[in-house]
Amino acid sequence: MMERLKARRDFLKAARGRKWAAPGLVLQAQKRTQTELDAEARVGFTVTKKVGKAHIRNRAKRRLRSVATDVLALAARPGYDYVLIGRAGTISRSYIDLTRDLETALAKVHAQKSRDTQNRRQASQKQG
Repeated sequence: MMERLKARRDFLKAARGRKWAAPGLVLQAQKRTQTELDAEARVGFTVTKKVGKAHIRNRAKRRLRSVATDVLALAARPGYDYVLIGRAGTISRSYIDLTRDLETALAKVHAQKSRDTQNRRQASQKQG
């Protein structure tokens, strides 16, 4: 099992990273500093009060933990922090769709980085 994010500062750092919203969840991913790069991926879970009362939020977190265990165990990159944020659809969405949502979000979050790097290179070439 992956290491868990528990400290608020780690959640805030992840919030400054890449984001992808899917119908069942929101994924935030942030690459850690060079010194922590070799460490395994870490994951955190949160669900806001907008989603519902405590028992509903807890159910949403349990579903997110289950999906993360299945998907992130195979697809998470070392040196990354991931935060899964529950949405209103987290509870009603089928498990297969939630799994697909996370897989898509991971692909998009990691693809954005390479695309952003290409765009910066092209911009600097145009200026130079």
